[in-house]
Amino acid sequence: MAMPPRPASIKVRALQWLAQREHSRDEMRGKLLRLLKRGSPSGSEVAVGTDVLTASTQTPDMAAEVEALLDWLEAHGHLSQSRFVESRVHARQSRFGNLRIRQELQQHGVTLDADAQQALQRSEFDRAREVWQRKYGVTAEDATARVRQLRFLAGRGFSIDVVRRVVRQGSAAADDFDPSTGS
Repeated sequence: MAMPPRPASIKVRALQWLAQREHSRDEMRGKLLRLLKRGSPSGSEVAVGTDVLTASTQTPDMAAEVEALLDWLEAHGHLSQSRFVESRVHARQSRFGNLRIRQELQQHGVTLDADAQQALQRSEFDRAREVWQRKYGVTAEDATARVRQLRFLAGRGFSIDVVRRVVRQGSAAADDFDPSTGS
């Protein structure tokens, strides 16, 4: 006779999620609260510390319990906003522009520091050109194609000045552009 699965603590679940990838504090808070409200997938109970909560006996101090766990995770180095920002920027910078990256970070409740913003700003033209090169590779021959290319890069979150320069200059753009002066 098989024993029913033992309910996992929210600490174990949080550590499992953090082992898979970096999370922001807001994202982790949301996942943990949903886990507590929903109950475990194998049943209706989840262990919180030494207490077991069922879907019908959730207490109003669940948020405080989750906050305490988040504080513990940060204190022990498991949860780090700076690591989250670094990993998210690294994963997105080859495909998206500064506007899109900043928007995504804001959705997770974090912002870029000044140094990271400047580094992204300096590399935005080159990144936009690489994205354009992978997608199109040739300068647009007519206005319709040019608009299509502009819309594509703008939709990826590149600034309008960079988008115009990339589409206008096409494949010769990298030779003429100086990122320190912006022209």
